[in-house]
Amino acid sequence: MADETIYVVDRVVTKPGCARKFVEAYVAEYVPGGRRRGMTLDRILVSPPVWFDEDCNTVTITWTVDGVRSWWEMTRRSRQDPTLGEWWSSMDELIAERTRTMAAEADDIEGLSNV
Repeated sequence: MADETIYVVDRVVTKPGCARKFVEAYVAEYVPGGRRRGMTLDRILVSPPVWFDEDCNTVTITWTVDGVRSWWEMTRRSRQDPTLGEWWSSMDELIAERTRTMAAEADDIEGLSNV
């Protein structure tokens, strides 16, 4: 099962003019902890691809986790870390809305479901 990849996708709509500041804070402050929790940063996408001053941007951050065991370990570590909620709360002034989803490649679903 270690060959199957689970994608953790954070989608953040920033408040007008806040995307660059959010991305900088995310990379400097959140990414190191994500790596300690066992995730690998895949990419950070900004849509549209321009830093707006007067409008919102959507920031899509994709992490990867190798297999179900690693995903559960990352989840356990995240739930035990009170600083995560504090960090997201500190970003409230920059964020209009955010979601987190999990996904996998269709060919991996069978193996991931066999736990």
